[in-house]
Amino acid sequence: MAAIEFSGPPAIRFSGSRLARWVLKQIGWRVLFEGLPAQQGVLVIYPHTSNWDFVILVIAKWAVGVSVSFWAKDKLFRVPMFARWLRWLGGMPVKRTSPQGSVAQAVERFAQAHSQGRYLWLALSPEGTRKRIQGWRSGFYQTALRAGVPLGLVRLDYGRCEVLAQDFILLSGDETEDFKRIACAYDGVRACIPENAAPIRPLDPAVPRSETIVK
Repeated sequence: MAAIEFSGPPAIRFSGSRLARWVLKQIGWRVLFEGLPAQQGVLVIYPHTSNWDFVILVIAKWAVGVSVSFWAKDKLFRVPMFARWLRWLGGMPVKRTSPQGSVAQAVERFAQAHSQGRYLWLALSPEGTRKRIQGWRSGFYQTALRAGVPLGLVRLDYGRCEVLAQDFILLSGDETEDFKRIACAYDGVRACIPENAAPIRPLDPAVPRSETIVK
């Protein structure tokens, strides 16, 4: 079974900041985004090779007005003021030592959001580091698959100077076929530091799979 693509008008639209759109234009970038297909889902952002990625993505996020969450170590939320700031940014505390693991905790949160009809989109970097690795870590895939939510494929393309978030799929569970579809969506994308971009394939199981934070 192949991944299911979403078509038709987005279910959820946003109104962003004119100032952020102006700033993005002044630095030569644009964001292509029409909305989200559902109340809950996972966004993967690729490639992630530079600290500049964060700057571009934050401005793009403000420009379109989309709200996303990201994984953060639970111990970072122990300082009240810092915790408040992290939550404002979209930080979602995760117990790294939990026997459930980050994925199970995220899936549980998605289940709660679904039952309550609450909005929840989680943004992740499948590489988990700015350095080159030999593939994509599995956290994003297992979370979207087990939660039964759409997977949004966000292109951070330095070749075209654009952030494109228009491809959304529902994973089939056939990892090989799903990764083929994902690779097609990122065909031709250029990283800030091209040699650091990971190939679009599942990372070998022998490699530690801890995910890092993407804001």
